[in-house]
Amino acid sequence: MKHFIALVVLLCVTVTASAEDVRHRPLKDLHGYFPFDPPASLEQWETRREYVRRQILVATGLWPMPTKTPLNPVLHGKIQRDGYTVEKVYFESAPGFYVTGNLYRPTNIQGKVPGVMLAHGHHKDARLDITSDSSLRSLIADGAERFERAGRSTYQSQCRQLALMGCVVWQWDMLGDSDSIQLSRELVHGFAKQRPEMHKTKHWGLFSPQAEAHCQNVMGLQTLNAVRGLDFLLSLPEVDPQRVAVTGASGGGTQTMILAAIDDRIKLSFPVVMVSTAMQGGCTCENASLLRVNTGNIEFAALAAPRPQGMNTADDWTKELATKGFPELQQLYAAYGKQGDVFLKRGEHFPHNYNAVTRSAFYTFLNKHFKLGFQAPVIEHDFEPLPPEQLTVWNDQHPAPKAADPDFERDLLAWFNEDAEQQLSAAASTPEGLKNVIRPAAEVVIGRTYANAGDVQWAPQHEQDRGDYVQHTGTLLNKTHGEEVNGVWLCPKQPSGRVVIWIDDAGKTAVCGDDGSVPPAVQKLVQAGVTVLGADLFLQNGEAVKQSRVVENPREFAGYTFGYNHALFAQRTHDVLSIVRFLRHANSGPCPSRDLKSVAIAGWHGSGPIAAVAGGIAGDAVDRIAIDTRGFRFGQVLDYRDPMFLPGAAKYLDLPGLIALHAPRPLWLAGESQTPATITTAYRAASETNALVTFTGEAAQQQAAASEWLLK
Repeated sequence: MKHFIALVVLLCVTVTASAEDVRHRPLKDLHGYFPFDPPASLEQWETRREYVRRQILVATGLWPMPTKTPLNPVLHGKIQRDGYTVEKVYFESAPGFYVTGNLYRPTNIQGKVPGVMLAHGHHKDARLDITSDSSLRSLIADGAERFERAGRSTYQSQCRQLALMGCVVWQWDMLGDSDSIQLSRELVHGFAKQRPEMHKTKHWGLFSPQAEAHCQNVMGLQTLNAVRGLDFLLSLPEVDPQRVAVTGASGGGTQTMILAAIDDRIKLSFPVVMVSTAMQGGCTCENASLLRVNTGNIEFAALAAPRPQGMNTADDWTKELATKGFPELQQLYAAYGKQGDVFLKRGEHFPHNYNAVTRSAFYTFLNKHFKLGFQAPVIEHDFEPLPPEQLTVWNDQHPAPKAADPDFERDLLAWFNEDAEQQLSAAASTPEGLKNVIRPAAEVVIGRTYANAGDVQWAPQHEQDRGDYVQHTGTLLNKTHGEEVNGVWLCPKQPSGRVVIWIDDAGKTAVCGDDGSVPPAVQKLVQAGVTVLGADLFLQNGEAVKQSRVVENPREFAGYTFGYNHALFAQRTHDVLSIVRFLRHANSGPCPSRDLKSVAIAGWHGSGPIAAVAGGIAGDAVDRIAIDTRGFRFGQVLDYRDPMFLPGAAKYLDLPGLIALHAPRPLWLAGESQTPATITTAYRAASETNALVTFTGEAAQQQAAASEWLLK
């Protein structure tokens, strides 16, 4: 009987704890080093900028943006002051989710005037707080404040000064602070222990594995409130949309950077005591899974370029900014021809605060770029602050919502989940939506695109003649990312160019035993000349990983680990991408022929989802795929230390949504009781329903049936 001969490469990868693989190094945390290296050209930067901006949006649950429901703003209790007014405001950023704050407006407004958004940090009850006499005296003595009255409320001082300069000012509460009471301060900013009662596959709570898998986090809620606050500010007819600024310190500095990064409606930003190559923000409200993987706050600030941006240093993690980070920002602005539009106010002798000196620098910077016409430098004047009872939003006529309500918390996340499902299901039903919405999100979730999978090279070790094929052992070296995959190749002596990458929990033993034996399903491919690559993916050799590593932070928040490091599932996906990249782009390898005609992936057992996701990310670099899902869903994982935990993956229609990225390429699917509608719809929309084959036979026959299909 005459056999059809194709290129057969059998890669059996043996991973050891190699010191060369960077993934064995200690995990990165928020106290790491986060430099920014500006790309060589603006064209390269715009590509990078689009990805990092998308990364922020995905991480904070804003890709796609939640449906913008009516704000239903309520303004009441106007107070007339000398030259300005103060109003109490609340509105709904999502149905029943209230944003609270004060609106300052200059009197006698004529024409369009600038708008300024003022975010605050972690000072308790910041908007309503009055500084004690003893603290204020120390601030005055150090030169941080100037006035015994105005210094008692620096937030009111700033809002008042900006209003007197002709700006409409929106100062809003961070979650769990002042009048924002629906989520407690202890939960939002002090979360430390997982809450088993919130670990539900439906109706879950914040910080749960399900919330993380759906990109639902406190930082995302606060960022949405900032976006909706900008919507509110721009809804005021007197506000000039071409002159809108945002500023804030500490946690408010984080909000300032993020809002300016993702929303081009912000025309000027001034993040205070937060732009740094060092500590990135310690609060749970400043961190989110996926957020700072391979990026950081300097690059977040860079996303605002070339719009005017100021920042400062203090005696904190920002103290080295003048030499680490700011020169690179200047370089980027210079590439735009706008080097003078990025500004640093140095103040390493001051503690971590938004003091009168820094506030003056902001006023002067704003005055210059918004052409307000005031004498520079602009400084504040003394005044009598309003007491908290005159600023608080809630009263008998405007009763407060229920405080720290766990049912509200669950219902809010359920609303966001339902809204996202509706938008993403619609996107996944069209080729355009898969390309422009689902795929870009999947690339962020995995943390790597096929285009940047890396430069992968082959380092040979051993060679042995096995009759119909030659066995080669060696190591795939990903030079770009510092990763390694050790393996063995079985190369047919009459190769014709077809390749199958065989991924399984058992790694190399799934395709060749230690004695060289090959299972029947793989042998069938080998005899037909088809290349089969079996791999021990990262940490897949030896004893199975039962729990993923986490950083040494006692607070049980996934974002402290996976906001800075790839999940194990993603790392194993990277290995598959490295193999595909090598096959498609290497100029040399262990086989005598590099006449590559097709690449396929087969994924089995717990590794089936890894193969499925890798194939989706690889796109046209993979011609066909056969996978056993075992019915796995990311949304069913109940522990953020589970090796299969992948932040964000459940949001994008879970595993079926990521498998839908294979359409219209041939797909053989096993492990599902029925074909998920998301996958069926994607293939129908691509007019390739015949390319989708669902296996419904006995599990023991899966691999044999898949081999038959792969040979077609």
